[in-house]
Amino acid sequence: MRALIVSSDRFEDSELSEPLQQLQAKGVEVDIAAPQQGPITGKHGHRVSAGLALSAVRAEDYELLLLPGGEAPASLRKIPEAVAIARHFLQADKPVAAICHGPQLLIATGLMAGRTATCYRAVRQELEAAGANYLDREAVVDGNLVTSRQPADIPAFMRAIFRITRLSG
Repeated sequence: MRALIVSSDRFEDSELSEPLQQLQAKGVEVDIAAPQQGPITGKHGHRVSAGLALSAVRAEDYELLLLPGGEAPASLRKIPEAVAIARHFLQADKPVAAICHGPQLLIATGLMAGRTATCYRAVRQELEAAGANYLDREAVVDGNLVTSRQPADIPAFMRAIFRITRLSG
């Protein structure tokens, strides 16, 4: 399985690093994409290397999209390539996992109407305005869409990801 993490500077550190480590521990090949190839830095100083620029991503090459939160999704939703990647996964009904502010990128696709999801509390109104049904739970699964609220929800988030991708959790 190949997974793609889409993020940029000011991501929530644990929401990128913990899923990355857990996916790799399951043998998943994970690529990180950002607006430009190279290092990106989390809100708390964690640095990771984005091996791909968003413009170089071939979304059809991946089976899972993971969107960490923090401040990164607010900037990513203004980048057409990032929105196109998220749109591809939603339209193809491929697994998508978004935590905290991550659903902001999904909202930008215009494809959240009628979906059931959760997010960080500050994003709730935006999610509902996009036509989604908001649930205040640590992990919400709607078909191949997994959403969670915050770093404390990472264990439930990962269990849900492993369940929908059929990776033993």
